[in-house]
Amino acid sequence: MIIVATKQLQKAYGADPVLQDVTLEIKAGDRVGIVGPNGAGKTTLCKLLAGIESPDSGELYRAKGTVWAYLPQTPQYNPSWSAKDVIAEAFAQIGALQQQMRALEEQMGEAAESAHDLERLMNRYQKLQEEFEQLDGYQWETRMAQVTEGLGMSEEFLNTPFAQLSGGEKTKTGLARLLCQQSDVLLLDEPTNHLDVESMEWLETFLKSYPGTVLIISHDRYFLDAVVTSIYHVDGGEADYYIGNYSAFVKEREERLLRQFAAYQEQQKKIKKMKETIKRLKEWGNRSNPPNEAFHRRAKSMEKALARIERIDKPRLEAERMGLQFQKTERSGQDVLKAEGVHKAFGAKTLFADASFLLRYGERKALLGPNGCGKSTWIKMLLGEVVPDQGTVTIGSSVKVGYLSQQALEGDQTRRVIEVFREVAAVTEAEARHLLARFLFYGEQVFKQLSQLSGGERMRLRLAQMMHQEINLLILDEPTNHLDIEARETLEEALADFRGSLFIVSHDRYFLQKMVDGVYWVENGRLWHDVGSYEEAREKRKQRMASIQPPKPESPKPVAVVERAEKDGTQAGTQVSTGKRTNTYKLQELEREIAMLEGKRDEVTKRLASEAAGYPQLLEWQRELDQLEAKWDATFRKWMEMLENE
Repeated sequence: MIIVATKQLQKAYGADPVLQDVTLEIKAGDRVGIVGPNGAGKTTLCKLLAGIESPDSGELYRAKGTVWAYLPQTPQYNPSWSAKDVIAEAFAQIGALQQQMRALEEQMGEAAESAHDLERLMNRYQKLQEEFEQLDGYQWETRMAQVTEGLGMSEEFLNTPFAQLSGGEKTKTGLARLLCQQSDVLLLDEPTNHLDVESMEWLETFLKSYPGTVLIISHDRYFLDAVVTSIYHVDGGEADYYIGNYSAFVKEREERLLRQFAAYQEQQKKIKKMKETIKRLKEWGNRSNPPNEAFHRRAKSMEKALARIERIDKPRLEAERMGLQFQKTERSGQDVLKAEGVHKAFGAKTLFADASFLLRYGERKALLGPNGCGKSTWIKMLLGEVVPDQGTVTIGSSVKVGYLSQQALEGDQTRRVIEVFREVAAVTEAEARHLLARFLFYGEQVFKQLSQLSGGERMRLRLAQMMHQEINLLILDEPTNHLDIEARETLEEALADFRGSLFIVSHDRYFLQKMVDGVYWVENGRLWHDVGSYEEAREKRKQRMASIQPPKPESPKPVAVVERAEKDGTQAGTQVSTGKRTNTYKLQELEREIAMLEGKRDEVTKRLASEAAGYPQLLEWQRELDQLEAKWDATFRKWMEMLENE
């Protein structure tokens, strides 16, 4: 079933065309990544698909009756609500049904003596109850708890007024509300912004088992690799389709560009040869006396053929990138950063207790942990901005620190880009404009005020400043936030050539895998150090955690049939006023559904083991298996709850 399709979709804002010829098709159950440089029109495309905005021209089809859930980058809700109120709004329909059912329960108690009225009320109650069950009403509190716990939202967080939340916390709240909704299509714009690694991993698992369609705008390459099964690359007003995850897209796109470039070169040779032939024919025709019309006719015929050729555009083999290169400077001492026996608390909350840390020259370490665990405080202690309650923090000899913070370029927000740059780089205005152009600030953009800059532009300007400082220690706090994939790759290349020490706080796992040779984990106020790449350190941490915590027992599988006798004369199929007890028939019905789903699951698993199937067919079967797994989990949870409430 096709969920949404477009044909030659166009959208412009004023005189600026954003989307010029977008043709796409997305089917039910697809998990689609939407990638491309900043400003290419990814968010605009998603708003068109969701029906939030209308196209200027072209065709747009959306399947009737489908429910779309859209997460913008900056969600807005009633400021007087708490975060918990915002999330609970996803269950508004369930809440309304609950109120109606309770009102009917009271009326049924009052109408006990009138058989006619009681029957009418019971029929109405049964219809409401069926609708309530279809919405999975008995599970809403469990569902909300699973989502909020998975995203690492504490009780304190949930009770905070929405207006007082940070931008990242608002995004996380909006994401939680969206995941709690019952929808056919999830449309997520940068969902991993401000999530810690554990929350990202939980979200990946959730989306992979989500039975509907998922559309994701993201620059998080690791996340895209884990979740999506196809990619639309938006650039130049068009959207090109690729099968597979992000890594498959990168490989296929490079091959397509090389093929297009080879075809372009071949066509250019043909065009050049035709132009030379036309020129010679005209010269030969003019040399004759009188002029030879036959040569001119042949030249005219060839000119028409040349005009009919459909020109192949010259592909951009490389996207426009920042000119990022760190200055060479003298090396620091062997011990760059050292901390011993550090204690730090704010009020009754202890962040660190007896924590120790060592960064040597040339090492590249990451500091990872859940949001709120004290990573930013640790950086401030290393920089001397915060003093530990106990212990020592030492910066080594000849260390020259460059710090890239999440709150880059604070202070007077009326300052111009060129002024801010020249505060660090002692150059003329003309030289400054030339240097800023390397960081994609062109023309009048250098006169923009700081308050007018996007998050990505702020990060580029701060990087431009750092290129003109002598630095042998880089402390980077979420350096890839707000950067598109091309900018992230440029930063990675520059850091690979950097001949100093690196200390990184980041949730970008793709970036970490390329950059670090060790990880410090913040856990219960202590620092645990694992040597190796991010993946190696993550595996060592898993083994350590497994040795500390025993594995949780698996939930028992349901038996084939459960026999139950009627209690207290209550007839089968009738529920008491609490709305929680059920009957034998319903249990058996669920057990049959579980058995049916297990049979289908085994059948699809056997098909996946077939070596004869092609890659597209395997992808289709994998999607079918994911959907069956999700249905089995939901049905099993409902069966377990009914057993507990019986």
